[in-house]
Amino acid sequence: MNSQVSIIKCANYNLSLVEASVRKAIGLIGGVTHYVKPGSRVLVKPNMLMAKEPEFGIGTHPEVVRAVIRVLKDISCRIFVGDGPSVWGKEIENVDEVYRRTGITKICEDEKVELVKFEKRRMREKFPLTTWLDHCDYLINLPKFKTHELTLLTGAIKNNFGLVSGTFKTELHKNYFQREDFAKILVDIFAEAKPGLTIIDGVTAMEGDGPATSGKLRDLGLLLAGGDCVALDSVMAKIMGIEPCDVLTTKEAARRGLGRADLNSIEILGEKIEGLNIRPFLLPSSISLSRKLPKPVISLAKKLIKYYPYPVRKNCTRCTACIKICPNNCISMRKKGIIFDYRKCIACFCCQEACPSKAIKVKKSLFAKMIGL
Repeated sequence: MNSQVSIIKCANYNLSLVEASVRKAIGLIGGVTHYVKPGSRVLVKPNMLMAKEPEFGIGTHPEVVRAVIRVLKDISCRIFVGDGPSVWGKEIENVDEVYRRTGITKICEDEKVELVKFEKRRMREKFPLTTWLDHCDYLINLPKFKTHELTLLTGAIKNNFGLVSGTFKTELHKNYFQREDFAKILVDIFAEAKPGLTIIDGVTAMEGDGPATSGKLRDLGLLLAGGDCVALDSVMAKIMGIEPCDVLTTKEAARRGLGRADLNSIEILGEKIEGLNIRPFLLPSSISLSRKLPKPVISLAKKLIKYYPYPVRKNCTRCTACIKICPNNCISMRKKGIIFDYRKCIACFCCQEACPSKAIKVKKSLFAKMIGL
């Protein structure tokens, strides 16, 4: 049986429009009770990367969260909303500011549902995940439609990384810093905590050097829904102009049989990809190597072609978010601003992801510049 993914147009974040669009997206794939048993305890997990307001387009819009809450209320679920933002660093109390500024606190107050923190964890084989997964019967996944410097895109599978509690995210970046290895650990997390239902917020999407302040916003006007995260990421990739298995998490998850990546095995309901007429997304700078050169050339040249984060000091507010999140402790603050120790840098781009001020960009090696990458 083919996996089902619905694509619904939604022009803006007007409350009634978003709710109607979310209901339509879920209805096309069988309705909410096809994925969630009435009366269940449900953890709703948006993407709340950092303390930025909804208009920055970095996190799942609160009106999408509200719409999903209302759908779950219809079937008498007990609802909990939470995420583990990357911005925590070593200061776990920052999550309150993230919740407030992203608009999630107000939504939960309005809808009278519980907003939770991922403070307690249970160790799995390689990583600890929030104990709210043990407390709830179902996980509802609400990613944002974005590009990502390390993983090419951040969608249904990648959003589960927020289930990793506290500073252990930093350890995973440190221990699995190669793209292929990091993709595998993301799929490990996904396999451990597969969502029952996923709705992707693509009303305002992000391209370029995502997933945070360095990315470029784009009015896409779409919502995607489905139960198969691999299929959702495959459809999302195709909309972006990317082949699904060019995304390492999608390729790895499909290889393990965790979902379908072949578009011929995915039934798309609602809008059709070919009818959307969407220009290809601008991809992250650090990904361009694998897109522009033949694989044999990459193998020969990859030691000379490198990408690193570098500071844009005129934008730096000295908030030290990059220092707190760096898994290899290679960033320090000096009088003139932040300094990178490139001997220790593993090019995970956690610093760029955590920066609230567009103060970290991507630097190319000299050879990469010479060959036009």
